[in-house]
Amino acid sequence: MSLELDKNIAQEPVVQIENVDVYYGTHKAVAGVNLDIPKNNAVAFIGPSGCGKSTILRCINRMNDLVASARVKGRITFKGKDIYAKSVDPVGLRSRIGMVFQKPNPFPKSIYENVAWGARLNGYKGNMDDLVEDSLRKAAVWDEVKDKLKQSGLALSGGQQQRLCIARTIAIQPDVILMDEPCSALDPISTLKVEESIHELKRNYTIVIVTHNMQQASRVSDLTAFFNARSVEGGGGKLGYLVEYDKTENIFQNPAEEATQQYVSGRFG
Repeated sequence: MSLELDKNIAQEPVVQIENVDVYYGTHKAVAGVNLDIPKNNAVAFIGPSGCGKSTILRCINRMNDLVASARVKGRITFKGKDIYAKSVDPVGLRSRIGMVFQKPNPFPKSIYENVAWGARLNGYKGNMDDLVEDSLRKAAVWDEVKDKLKQSGLALSGGQQQRLCIARTIAIQPDVILMDEPCSALDPISTLKVEESIHELKRNYTIVIVTHNMQQASRVSDLTAFFNARSVEGGGGKLGYLVEYDKTENIFQNPAEEATQQYVSGRFG
C-alpha cells in the first residue's frame, strides 16, 4: 500500500513489502500485505492478537528464518534490494535492520560491553568510548548509567535494561530499528522514557514498532498500519491481513474502514 503523503512526511521508502504471504507449515498465517515504510519515520503496527503484525515485523529482518516451519512468499526490499535473494546474508541484513524485543535481554556483561559488543563484532574501527556514549544518549539512558558503565547490565531496572538494549541496537549503526512490543513489560514511567527515545531516534533512523497500546501508537508514530484477522474455515486457525495504512492522525481520527474505527474506538469485538 503506497501512500500519498504530504511533503513533510514523504520520503523514499526504505522498506517495501509487496504482496507478502507468510506460512507456518501448511497454515497461511498472513495474506497479501502491501506497504511502504518511508525513511526517518516511525511506523506503528496495531491490531488484535493473532493478526500477523509481529509476524510481518519479523519478516523485515528475516527473524522468521529461525522458525523451521516459516515460509515467506512475495517480495520485501530494503533500499531496493530483495532481502530474500540467495545472495543476501541474513546476519549482515540484521546489522542494517536491528531489532528490540518484547522483554529486555541484556547480555550478562557490563553496561559498556553490552553496547560495545555488537559494534566490535561488526568490526567498528572508530572511538568506542564515543560510540557507547552516543548510543546511550540516543536511547535516553546515558544520564542514569554514565557513572556505572562497568556494572552489569543485569543490575539495571527493567526500563533501563530495555533502553540499554535500544542503545545496543543503535551501536551497530543500523538504518532501521524494529521494536516488538518494547514497552509491554514496563511500568508507565519507563514506557514514557522509551517513547521519548523513539522520538529522538527517528531523526536518524526508521522505526517500526508493534504495539497493543493505541495511545502509544498515536504518540510515537507518523504512520499506522491496522491489521486484523479472520477465522479460517474448518478450524484452520486465523488468517491475518492488513486492513488500512495511513498517517496516524487519519487512522485515529478519520479511518477509511469501519473495522479500523471500531478498533481504535474500543468497540472492536
